[in-house]
Amino acid sequence: MSIERPAVPAEDGGLFRVRMDLSYDGASFYGWAAQDDLPTVQGSLEAALEVLIRRPVRVTVAGRTDSGVHARGQVVHFDLTGREWQGLTRGASLTPEEALLRRMRGILNKDLTMPLRKAKAAKRVIHAMEGAITVHSAALAPEGFDARFSALWRRYSYRIADREASRDPLTRSVTLWHDFALDEDRMNRAAEEVLGVRDFLSFCKPRTGSTTIRELQEFSFLRRPDGVIEAHLKADAFCHNMVRSLVGGAVLVGAGERSPEWLGQRLQARIRDSDSMLAPPHPLILEEVRYPAEEEMRRRAESTRAMRALPGF
Repeated sequence: MSIERPAVPAEDGGLFRVRMDLSYDGASFYGWAAQDDLPTVQGSLEAALEVLIRRPVRVTVAGRTDSGVHARGQVVHFDLTGREWQGLTRGASLTPEEALLRRMRGILNKDLTMPLRKAKAAKRVIHAMEGAITVHSAALAPEGFDARFSALWRRYSYRIADREASRDPLTRSVTLWHDFALDEDRMNRAAEEVLGVRDFLSFCKPRTGSTTIRELQEFSFLRRPDGVIEAHLKADAFCHNMVRSLVGGAVLVGAGERSPEWLGQRLQARIRDSDSMLAPPHPLILEEVRYPAEEEMRRRAESTRAMRALPGF
């Protein structure tokens, strides 16, 4: 059974949730989260929505990305009134979904410097770089949908060129060029040591009030036909710096500087020190966010919130 969405929300029907799927080139931004006077993905999206809706609109993201990290399959949600949703067409022969998609693309594909009217101090300026963000779809979300808490899992990829022959200058902006060859078999043995539901404190930068326990469902390295090593990581959620820390540790193992058991030992030690290594951000891509069936959206969001709130979880 699927959850029906209202085809045309009533103007006085309260708030309606919108899901938007997008991709972005992280090199153009100082990460996801909005910052004063710095270009960020959240800041650019919210500035574009403010131009379109004519009021500040807050977006919630499936997975926050660090400065320089890219996304191919990012998901956000935001809430509009029925009047705002219907008003998106502005008299054109378009559905609100089509109008929102077309107008967001039009705003984001310009090189804009947009001062936000509600600034904490003086003026807050957000830059939307031409072509750096692409919105793929926008539609009313099923009942109970939450871009962050309804997600079942997130999947990232990371590319490493460890041989001279595999260094392609056309993809250098999304590939780590490593100085010497890595052993992907050793890296995979190390990756197996940290799979499952674990406390990833050793590989995270903890945030106040949030847990570092995650379920790492996939962590593997595959050498592609072009010689590039591609890592894939999938988890119910990732804490801050977790992917880059895990990849950085695996690179030390692949280089022979650490044993394949080292990642597991670090995990159990639950410490962060100078032995931790962050892999560079530019090859990291958020590839996909997966959600349950529509009728399970609310239940999934509620259970995720409850689980994250458990003491010690």
